[in-house]
Amino acid sequence: MTAHSLSPDVLDALEGAVGRNGLTAEPAGMAKYLGDWAGDYRGGALAVLRPASVAEVQASMRLCGALGLGVIPQGGNTGLVSGAIDTNGAGMVVVSLERLNAIRQIDPENFTLQTDAGCVLQTIKDASEAQDCLFPLALGAQGSCQIGGNAASNAGGVNVLRYGMARDLILGLEVVLADGELWNGFSGLRKNNSGYDLKQLFIGSEGTLGIITGVEVKLFPKPARTETAYLGLASFEAAIALFNRARRDCCDLISAFEIIGSECIELARLIDPAVTEPVSAPVQVLIELSSGPTIDLNGVLAGFLGDAMKKGLVSDAVLATSGAQAKTFWAIREGLVEGQAKRGYHVRTDLSVRISDMPALIERARRFVALEHRGWIPLAYGHAGDGNIHFNVLPPLALGESEARSRGAEVTAGLYDIAVNLGGSISAEHGIGRSRRREFWDGLSPTHRRMVTALKTAFDPNGMMNPGCLLPSTETFS
Repeated sequence: MTAHSLSPDVLDALEGAVGRNGLTAEPAGMAKYLGDWAGDYRGGALAVLRPASVAEVQASMRLCGALGLGVIPQGGNTGLVSGAIDTNGAGMVVVSLERLNAIRQIDPENFTLQTDAGCVLQTIKDASEAQDCLFPLALGAQGSCQIGGNAASNAGGVNVLRYGMARDLILGLEVVLADGELWNGFSGLRKNNSGYDLKQLFIGSEGTLGIITGVEVKLFPKPARTETAYLGLASFEAAIALFNRARRDCCDLISAFEIIGSECIELARLIDPAVTEPVSAPVQVLIELSSGPTIDLNGVLAGFLGDAMKKGLVSDAVLATSGAQAKTFWAIREGLVEGQAKRGYHVRTDLSVRISDMPALIERARRFVALEHRGWIPLAYGHAGDGNIHFNVLPPLALGESEARSRGAEVTAGLYDIAVNLGGSISAEHGIGRSRRREFWDGLSPTHRRMVTALKTAFDPNGMMNPGCLLPSTETFS
């Protein structure tokens, strides 16, 4: 057995664990599991295992442990930090949860849902809606990302402002540990103060402590009314001032507050050339309110916007008159992300600072790019209401990809420094993966490193779970 091949006996053993339909070892069949959707990362694997039951996941883990194979758990492979792709080609096995994809139970009376980890997020949202419930996790990749991956990466999205991150929506987990043992952490309880909250150790662990095979989530009453508006503002400072006023005037009726720099609109047009700006302004805000049936939500939002315009915080506003019009607003926010991927390589960041520091972050980042990387195009957009800004930078089109990536590493390092100097984080919602591992590890205190290492050692003493992701590898598997 070499770093890039498996013997027939080993392949037979792996097939015995997951069945003939659960093993892929040919390059063509493995290709879709070895690259990310944005095209930033490609990797290698000895084989791809696709277990169709929890028992098959357990058998896979026991066998890989006995064979000394590193394991990369993989969900929908929509991540952006190479958390599920072995970019070093060290010779590991990918375990895809895509066949473990059934919704196990929906309980609208208790507002809970249990599902296999491989269930696609959109499927969960649709099933919840059919029961007049809402599962509020909302991501651009919700048509292909899987709930297990959402849990393992602690996914964020546009509704964090009101409902929180993935960890705030998860009641329980089912996890196969590195030795193949199964931990069932389901209870359906909203309050359970019985010792350590073990599920939180696996949420955000990016597959480095075990494989999540089942997820139990909170549901919410489906909003009866939703109102959406698209606003024009003079600056990011005005946008943050508007958000602070919205939080006080609209309280928890706010379900989303997205900030978009006007420079981003052209990226949305790469996906749909017919896209038009509802307003023309340097900074644009997409705000959404939702409520039950007894609240005059349109009156609340219209009144708030009228007052904001009188105070000079908003220069222009369009209040959606239909669900279809609201979708055109959201198409801008979603399209600008796809447009960046279509344009090609670009610097992608996922920065988090205190809400009040967001204008300073954007101003410093723009100045840095203008002075140090002339010709590069900065883009600023994000969830704003939770302090998360995606400050991305496009290289000049004439620049070759190799040089663009080399220069891009310098741009990324500079942007990380700006965020950290403001007391912020280099990862608000995308995770660490392999692409941010060095910056993450270098930024930890000795005490923090010791605690992280102790957890990893306790749950994965042989270092077989997603080696190279999140924290430094201690061994190379072959």
